[in-house]
Amino acid sequence: MEENMILKPTETTDTEFWSEEEYRKLPTLKDAAPLDLAREIARVLDNKRGRDIKVLHVEDKTVLADYFVLCTANSNTHIKSLIGEVEYRLSLRGVDTHHVEGRDNGTWVIADYYHVIVHVFSREAREFYNLDKLYGDAPEASEQM
Repeated sequence: MEENMILKPTETTDTEFWSEEEYRKLPTLKDAAPLDLAREIARVLDNKRGRDIKVLHVEDKTVLADYFVLCTANSNTHIKSLIGEVEYRLSLRGVDTHHVEGRDNGTWVIADYYHVIVHVFSREAREFYNLDKLYGDAPEASEQM
């Protein structure tokens, strides 16, 4: 797989990838439904080898967002790489990040897309803050992907 390729979502077992040029030609996500945006974020994280990715529907649990996307990274560098890739890929589809917090701390980075908030953790930070348990009764939208 080339560096600037992203996995195409397919219903088959064949693995297909989009080049950066093909990805740029995909429909804009600027006015996408929050679930569609959350799913695309999860796809980007998965493509960059994020682990334990969950999309939680938290609309009834908090006023902060409709969805949380949770992801674990292998290292501090991987955390930055994952957030950077999400920002880059979404910008190609017309979506800008509202705010990013924690980029320099290396254990937990949050990217705010208004209705969707992305949390990328180190393994230790994910276990410590345990958002999975805190929002454990929130439906997991990942199962509908």
